[in-house]
Amino acid sequence: MNMKKNVWFVLITLLFSIQISELSAQAKKGLYTAELGIQAYTFRKSFPQGVEATLDSIKAMGFKEVEGTGGKVTPEEFRKMCDARGLVIPSTGAGYDELVKNPMEVVRKAKVLGAKYVMCAWIPHKSGAFNLDNAKKAVEDFNTAGKILKENGLTFCYHIHGYEFWPYEDGTLFDYIAKNTNPEYVSFELDVLWAIHGGADPVSLIKKYGSRWKLVHLKDLKKGVKGDRTGNTPQENDVILGTGQADIAGIIREGNKVGIKHFFIEDESNQVNYQVPRSIAYIKSLKK
Repeated sequence: MNMKKNVWFVLITLLFSIQISELSAQAKKGLYTAELGIQAYTFRKSFPQGVEATLDSIKAMGFKEVEGTGGKVTPEEFRKMCDARGLVIPSTGAGYDELVKNPMEVVRKAKVLGAKYVMCAWIPHKSGAFNLDNAKKAVEDFNTAGKILKENGLTFCYHIHGYEFWPYEDGTLFDYIAKNTNPEYVSFELDVLWAIHGGADPVSLIKKYGSRWKLVHLKDLKKGVKGDRTGNTPQENDVILGTGQADIAGIIREGNKVGIKHFFIEDESNQVNYQVPRSIAYIKSLKK
């Protein structure tokens, strides 16, 4: 990110920083019970251009929590940069293979970052053909890795991606995963867009599985888009919160009821500088 672009972006986002502060004030009145954070993947294109400048922009927007890391820096370096800006990292991500092959390295990095949660966002499978065998393998691996993480003071969360909602028996393959993973070792992160894209209703999912949801990605799917359970959709289908298919207010209310403490805005579009501040403004507008 060059100097002119960064200065411009910081100035623009400063105009919106008060919105997060107001959200925190409203939380004390009972509207929200969780801190609003940002998923680092939102800024995947700017982090490689300058980690510190990107974190300055995140701070200028008013965020206090970041999920994940950014750029080609070590966990130690990223933690130091976040600490310097008053940003905390309650949750970070880990790849499926790393969880299976080297869970203690996952633990080490999470501890360095100060994270309490580790999420995995993808189960290896043939594109568009997630099946029972994939789900069974994931159950076994998640139970094993989740146990190790728990023994080291961390909570493992599987981040749903939509392809888990293929029908199975009287429910879906996600129901199979939820039923067969040990709640002591495996929790979940709800991604709103991917739940809808997979044919599920996020509010109903929260009601059904309650406290097994620990984290939420607030992300909205463009109206009229029909999902296909591939876990993939064009970036332009990721829209400003409140303008798409998701019942964001209902999701936040139900999330509060079951005790979700961390909501992260995630925006995979190519217009994050435009969309994220407007998503913040929308959340601010919600009433109890």
